[in-house]
Amino acid sequence: MELLHSGKVRDVYADGDDLILVASDRISIYDVALPTPIPDKGRLLTALSLWWFEQLADLVPNHVISATDVPAEFAGRAIRCRRLDMVPVECVARGYLTGGGFAEYRRTGAVSGVELPRGLVEASILPQPIFTPSTKAPKGEHDEPITYAQVVDKVGAEVAERLRQITIDVYRRGAEIAADRGILVADTKIELGWAPDGTLVLADEVLTSDSSRFWPAESYQPGRAQFSYDKQYVRDWATGSGWDKQPPAPEVPAEVVEATRARYVEVYEKLTGTTWE
Repeated sequence: MELLHSGKVRDVYADGDDLILVASDRISIYDVALPTPIPDKGRLLTALSLWWFEQLADLVPNHVISATDVPAEFAGRAIRCRRLDMVPVECVARGYLTGGGFAEYRRTGAVSGVELPRGLVEASILPQPIFTPSTKAPKGEHDEPITYAQVVDKVGAEVAERLRQITIDVYRRGAEIAADRGILVADTKIELGWAPDGTLVLADEVLTSDSSRFWPAESYQPGRAQFSYDKQYVRDWATGSGWDKQPPAPEVPAEVVEATRARYVEVYEKLTGTTWE
């Protein structure tokens, strides 16, 4: 195998015509990889992505070839995948107003160029899910929100509409399934790429605690920050630490690592109905 790319949290190897996507235990916030790993994170995200790929298979094809035909040292945290020509856009869908979207709304009344009603508050549910794409920044740089018109400029009107529709469809399906299990999906980011036959294919990870915001439905209350089953807990710790969001990042305290792992495990178990071993 040949190492093609070592990202913030994933490593990509070439194995003949296939790719081996390996999820590490590294965690990234504000587009910076932290020096402290979260134990089992890579295995948890891989298992959850594989579960979601099955739930979404009738909506959009995915890049998975095998989760077992991988090198033994990567077992449980790697997927054998098809090679794709990746779309140069981060595809994001939001069903609730939070995070950077809420900050932008407070400044402009819109998110990524999508005008929203007045008077919305932190964690407000949106009238309908919206497509809020961003750039795909190189390692060490930050993704930046872009408008739908900018996506059209990048990929053309027909492809832009397909990206938007697939992203919203994935979000709606994910939110519906999660709601049945007591979880609200506030937003999610997906990656899409072109297969050699011209098919748009879902890649990377999907509806995980690294690519989505998950909230417990039972405690949801708009107007405040929500308890989060994802890496928002680490973001909040980092913000409170005074870190300037530029590398190098500080070490993460043991109690924050333990609490973060517990949240990843809990949402995996709630969504899949499977006990994490």
